[in-house]
Amino acid sequence: MSTSFANRFCPGPVSRRSFLQIGGFSAAGLGLSDLLRYEAFGATEGSPYVKNDKSVIFIWLPGGMPHMETYDMKPDAPAEYRGVFAPIRTNVKGIEVCELLPMHAKIADKFAIVRSIQHEFADHGGAHKRMMTGRAPKTPTGTVNDAPAVASIVKKVIGNTGNGMPTSVAAVDRGRHGIDTFAFGPAWLGASQSPFIVAGDPSAADFKVDNIGVKQEMETRLDDRLAMLQGMDRLRRDLDKSGVMEAMDSFNVQAMDMLTSTQVRDAFDLSKESDAVRDRYGRHAYGQRGLMARRLVEAGTRFVTVVWENPFPGKPIPENCAYNWDSHAVNCDIFADCRWRMPSYDQALTALIDDLYARDLDEKVMLVVASDFGHTPKINTQRGNTSKVMQPGRDHWPKAMSVLVSGGGAPMGQVIGATNAKGEEPVERILSPNDLWATVYRHLGIDYNTYLRNLEGLPMQILPYGKPIEELSA
Repeated sequence: MSTSFANRFCPGPVSRRSFLQIGGFSAAGLGLSDLLRYEAFGATEGSPYVKNDKSVIFIWLPGGMPHMETYDMKPDAPAEYRGVFAPIRTNVKGIEVCELLPMHAKIADKFAIVRSIQHEFADHGGAHKRMMTGRAPKTPTGTVNDAPAVASIVKKVIGNTGNGMPTSVAAVDRGRHGIDTFAFGPAWLGASQSPFIVAGDPSAADFKVDNIGVKQEMETRLDDRLAMLQGMDRLRRDLDKSGVMEAMDSFNVQAMDMLTSTQVRDAFDLSKESDAVRDRYGRHAYGQRGLMARRLVEAGTRFVTVVWENPFPGKPIPENCAYNWDSHAVNCDIFADCRWRMPSYDQALTALIDDLYARDLDEKVMLVVASDFGHTPKINTQRGNTSKVMQPGRDHWPKAMSVLVSGGGAPMGQVIGATNAKGEEPVERILSPNDLWATVYRHLGIDYNTYLRNLEGLPMQILPYGKPIEELSA
């Protein structure tokens, strides 16, 4: 990471023990078949816990979405709290959003806002682990999980989709694709339960998903390599007296199915969409990554994590703006950053919500938008690292955050919970990340009170506590 890049935002989630690399290859040289093979040693539970074929799109906003510039505005608070933006009415009476979200205002009947989720971890590392796992991490910093991320638990419990599609996918910026960057790690579930990583900007002309699809000129070489590997496997099976090698063959088949499947390749191929659809989502990373998520759940993927950091990777970031949502004054002028970032966010998210409803996916698919925490209700002013001028910002604030939920067959057009007059902490329907995940697990038909075995064979409850948010009951 260059010095100029690092100065654009505070030392948040940074890849340290980068396990998975682009498209599913690991730093240790593990290919897709190797990851699948590990399941031969770790898969003991699986699909008996699952009661449906529903899916989740989880949009992750690293750095912390500022709740008072989005979904929990306080126009009557003192100026040093309320900021410069005004709330606007939506198509649902009583629901207001920030003026920078005019497209949201037209479809408030298709989403619900939860304003009362909180936790206790103010560092990016601890907050990422807390949000991603539903457990209090052993350490308040660092993004190496000591418990599996929800995306890995979903993959473990559901198992194979049965249609060749990867069960769990995570789409991120290239260079931010390490499994530990955002606490996506599978921890004691083992590397095989990591999501399939898709790195890069889908709006870029040269974007491709590595390890999906085989070029025509490579087919002969692929056949030659397969013949060689099959010969080696036969030799290893002859030497193996336990029968484990024979059991592993199925994982090579799964890997090859993904590599050569037309269905899988087409699901990731955004050129299959019309220009009008792609334009409606927005020709930026937020929009095209959101469109890919819709295509993946439609094709059978069960859990898609979509990371929205910089809407325009590879292009210069304004000096008073930040790479992601981390709106410290040293990183950005929060109001300038919102003016730059929010149009892409507004466009991409509303297009995705509208599309899910238009394609009758709103009952099958639950969309969740969340981040590591909110930001301080009170504005502070500091000199920007890049802008070199005094500018307003907000710091980390886990005591209150807003989450948006759409679909899942749940009642929409509602606000759940409330914070006090200054947006400091919840005063109605106080909830935790676990309540959000219990809601997600219920949607997926996963009994979160049951247990999985860790690498030592000890039983670990899927979710140690938490109850589904009843206002979001289907």
